Amino acid sequence: MTIDEIRKILPTLPESPGCYKYIGQEGTVIYVGKAKNLRRRVSSYFQREVQGAKTRLLVRQIRGIEYVVVGSEAEALILENALIKEHKPRYNILLKDDKTYPEVVIHHEPFPRVRVERRPARDGSVHFGPYPNVGMAHAAVAMVRDLYPIRTCDLDLSPHKIALGKYKVCLEYHMKRCKAPCVGYQSREDYDHSIREITSLLRGNLRDVIELYRSEMLRLSEELRFEEAQIYKERLQYLENYQVKHTVAPHHIHNVDVFSFEEDEDGATYVNYMHITQGMVSQVYTLEYRSQLEGESREELFASAITELRRRFGSRAKELILPLDPGWQDDANVTITIPQRGDKKKLLELSERNVRQYKVDKYKRAERLNPDQRLMQVVGDLRQRLGLERSPMHIECFDNSNIQGSDPVAACVVFKRGRPSKKDYRKFNIRTVEGPDDYASMREIVTRRYRRMQESEEALPDLILADGGKGQVGAIREALGELGLSIPVAGLVKDERHRTSSLLYGEDFLREIPVRHHSPTFHLLEQIQAEVHRFAITFHRDKRSKSQLSSRLDFIKGIGPKTKDELLSTFRSVQSVSSASLEELTTAIGPAKARIVYQAFHAEEETEPTA
Repeated sequence: MTIDEIRKILPTLPESPGCYKYIGQEGTVIYVGKAKNLRRRVSSYFQREVQGAKTRLLVRQIRGIEYVVVGSEAEALILENALIKEHKPRYNILLKDDKTYPEVVIHHEPFPRVRVERRPARDGSVHFGPYPNVGMAHAAVAMVRDLYPIRTCDLDLSPHKIALGKYKVCLEYHMKRCKAPCVGYQSREDYDHSIREITSLLRGNLRDVIELYRSEMLRLSEELRFEEAQIYKERLQYLENYQVKHTVAPHHIHNVDVFSFEEDEDGATYVNYMHITQGMVSQVYTLEYRSQLEGESREELFASAITELRRRFGSRAKELILPLDPGWQDDANVTITIPQRGDKKKLLELSERNVRQYKVDKYKRAERLNPDQRLMQVVGDLRQRLGLERSPMHIECFDNSNIQGSDPVAACVVFKRGRPSKKDYRKFNIRTVEGPDDYASMREIVTRRYRRMQESEEALPDLILADGGKGQVGAIREALGELGLSIPVAGLVKDERHRTSSLLYGEDFLREIPVRHHSPTFHLLEQIQAEVHRFAITFHRDKRSKSQLSSRLDFIKGIGPKTKDELLSTFRSVQSVSSASLEELTTAIGPAKARIVYQAFHAEEETEPTA
């Protein structure tokens, strides 16, 4: 994909929080970033005047964009860190070399310490996080230390060091915050038991601790120990925020595949795949999958897509998180989970959000990159619905406009290859019809339109639309029959909200052919209807306005077009002419004509009243 093609699809990106990945020439990820608004953030890279040599160099290397939609900016931050660690993109210099996010680490050592670290060593220690901010990480460690008396010192507590007897108890022991394993007061078994409970707690079992903190805060408040209660309140807020925002699953959700799917009306199925490693999303991919077997159910198709994606990515996950049971039985050792709540449900919702976004963006991108292709599909769908012999590449639509028969007009709009052809639009003044007779008016303008096209040997339309019902369709067919023409005619049927709801069509008898709302065909018909209505109403309004402004001057005997123009040029309106004095009119058009105009507007005033 070229830079120009990327710029065309930028308006199709979602305005949602998420992470984006820039793909280089060899298909590798060269940059990962997060955004509160994906469209705005990604578009900023492709402005004509991009600041910074590094950014300009990065943009020149981009050949594709992938993204993952999440629920909040905090979730995007966590996912970004996981994707950077997974892909190690070459252009993420700042994040890769300078900045990372805090983790809680249980060190791999005798009598393990529990600490907050940004760059923990990969030495067998147990890691929790990353945390969206350092305050949440420290709150988790503070919670652990409040509940369990564990050491905070940097002493080497290997057995032979303790046996030397060189260590002494510290203040933490006297404050009952440590049981002094350094001098042998606490056994290794007892300490390890505490560590196992701490590990379980950090893996997400927060509910009991939150309730404990809440009760402790209330107890201290009742005892008027407000400063101590405030400490528990702050820790409680951190933990509650962590519990709500930590969408990336706890670490114990490891080596798990998440699948979701979405269908469209064209028979395609979109399947999203996410692989979870230690609570982190390490792979995300969406596949458009079409059935190879006739009559294959959606469950069978979903199962086939799962098998293909697992094979493609070499997944050996022992658990699948799915929205339904598709009857997948490729591996009896794999557990299928259909979650109803909790962290696994959140992971499934994240997958479903991404597959829906992929489906929407596919249509938007296709329209941006190749708009004619989408329009040809719409025209083809219209042909199929009406059973036409050929695709309606040339469509004309008629509409009448009048108010109780006054100033009757009509309009014709033309669409070619699904697009308005405004140079071919036509306006019609009704010449032969007296009063408000829409059907007779329609017969007149259709006859005039296509007789003229026959005489000039212009290409006739493939389909004619009437902005009306059976009467309008019948009037058009009668006019065409008199001209010896056979052109398909359909009516645009409106619902109670005056929106196009169906097509009225049939060779022998007319029947309604429904059109699904918000489908591409619906939008085309809606556009045609709105365009012909706008064009007819505008023409009628202009004609009525001119008629109202000039009617009284037109019917004054002895006043011609030239004099009328002089009056309107001088007085600006008929109203001003009617209120002008004889002297003012004489100055503008001379005494003889001034007297005629003055008498025409003041005849009643100059008539003597009868006795």
